[in-house]
Amino acid sequence: MNGRGMNPLAGLPEVVKNLLIINVLMLLATFVAYQANVNLPEILGLHHWSSDAFRPHQIITYMFMHGGLMHLFFNMFALYMFGRVLEQVWGAKRFLIYYIVCGIGAGLIQLLVNEIRIQALVSQLSPEDYQTILREGGDLIRTGRNYVDENARTLNALINTTTVGASGSVFGILLAFGMLFPNVQLMLIFPPIPLKAKYFVAIYGALELYLGIANNAGDNVAHFAHLGGMLFGFFMIRFWRKNTNNFY
Repeated sequence: MNGRGMNPLAGLPEVVKNLLIINVLMLLATFVAYQANVNLPEILGLHHWSSDAFRPHQIITYMFMHGGLMHLFFNMFALYMFGRVLEQVWGAKRFLIYYIVCGIGAGLIQLLVNEIRIQALVSQLSPEDYQTILREGGDLIRTGRNYVDENARTLNALINTTTVGASGSVFGILLAFGMLFPNVQLMLIFPPIPLKAKYFVAIYGALELYLGIANNAGDNVAHFAHLGGMLFGFFMIRFWRKNTNNFY
């Protein structure tokens, strides 16, 4: 058996291969850092701008952090399955730009939606309580605690909970695959039925919108970030199609 057959990354386009490697290394670094009492997701994950832990670099670094092995696996599996096709069609530079912009867009949409929810909750609290949350809430979240009052608890979670993961970029990739190859048949796992890519993307997007509204951030999944990745991806593809000759 030659080395190519033994290497699962052999034959992958360069950007997808390097993104897979970087994301795996960052999760390993997270585990190692925990042993030294360093919380990398707290430093590199995305916080709301009113949090004392917010830093501008987080709008990029958050997409390379993950909450665990399964979170990493599902994102990297989708990147492997669909991203390599897009990179082969678009080329490395365009694919990387698309991936990063979708990730940034996802983070911005998540921040915007959180801000809308935050302002709705702030109106139900006294100014003193709001200032207390800004001053003390981050330390509570970091030690696994939160307020008893429902409004204060939800507000604190929106301000100080960390968003991590490549899901925004991955949902942008799914959207792009559905737009470029709408009639390709995908085999679902649950249920095990074939479905055209365009219907798969439409169902996934509708489900994320429903869950984002219905759960109100209660399931700890950034549904609106996923939609943000798809939204920014849609506008990028429309822009490229309008302004680029021979765009696939």
